[in-house]
Amino acid sequence: MSKVKLGLVQTTCAAEPAANVAKAIERIHAAADRGAQIVCLQELFTSQYFCQIEDHKYFALAEAIPGPTTDKLGAVAKERGVVIVASMFERRGAGVYHNTAAIIDADGRYLGKYRKMHIPDDPAYYEKFYFTPGDLGFLAWETRYAKIGVCVCWDQWYPESARLTALRGAQILFFPTAIGWHPKEKAEYGERQHNSWETIQRSHAIANGCYVAVPNRVGHEAPDGGDGIEFWGQSFVADPSGQIVSKASSSAEEILVVEVDLDALETQRTHWPFFRDRRIDAYADITRRLID
Repeated sequence: MSKVKLGLVQTTCAAEPAANVAKAIERIHAAADRGAQIVCLQELFTSQYFCQIEDHKYFALAEAIPGPTTDKLGAVAKERGVVIVASMFERRGAGVYHNTAAIIDADGRYLGKYRKMHIPDDPAYYEKFYFTPGDLGFLAWETRYAKIGVCVCWDQWYPESARLTALRGAQILFFPTAIGWHPKEKAEYGERQHNSWETIQRSHAIANGCYVAVPNRVGHEAPDGGDGIEFWGQSFVADPSGQIVSKASSSAEEILVVEVDLDALETQRTHWPFFRDRRIDAYADITRRLID
C-alpha cells in the first residue's frame, strides 16, 4: 500500500483524565470516519500539562504501559482497523516514571513503546522532576499501513533523534507534542519560537527523506494558577521535501486527516541521496558532549 491517511488529533485537555480519554476515543472514531488509518494523539493526552510546577501529587496520574488506557485504545484500534500512537505518563515502578508513547497496531495489538529520550527543564516545563530519561533508544515499528517511528516533543529539536529513527527504516516520524507560549512572552518572542519549532521539524523531513507528523494541543492551561501556557496548536504534516501539506489552526480543536504517498520516499531518497553520502567513518565525535 503506497498511500496512507494520517490522522492528527489536536484538542484541549480537561482536569479529569477520564474525560480526556473519552474525548480522544471520540476523536479517533471521527478520524477513522474520514478515512484515517494511523492516528496520533498529542503528548500526555490523558491530562492537562502538569509539568508547569513540581508537585508530587501529579505522580498519581501515571499508569502502567501497557495498562488500562492502552487496553481501551486497543479495542478501538481493532474495531476501526486503525493504528494508534498514544503519548502517556508511564509508571514503570516506584520512583521511576517516563514520558512514553505506546504504539498499537490496527488489529488492536500493543506493538511496543518509546520512552522520551530528551527531558527538558525550562520555566513551566519542569519535566526532569517527573520523568526519567528514556532507555529504549530510537525505534521503528512495522504496522499494517507503514513503518513508523515515534519521538516525543523535546526530542523534536535534536537531529540525532530523527536520524536514528529514520535509519531504523521509519517512513513517517510522529512527534506528539505539548508546546505553547508563556503569555507574557508571546508578543515579543512568540513568532520566532513557533517558526523555530516548525522549521526544525521540516528539516528532519528533508534530511531523512520521510514524512513528519506533529500533533500539538491547544487551549490555555494553568492547572495550579499563575500565567499558565497558551498551547499554540498548529499541528502539521510535512512531506519528504519539507513542504507543509496540511496544518491546523493555532486555537481550535481539529482533526487533520492527510493522505501521504510512501512511494515518494524512494524518489526523494534517490534524488537527494543524503543517506548514501553520509560519512559514517567521520562521525565518531558526535558521541562527545563537546569537542574541546
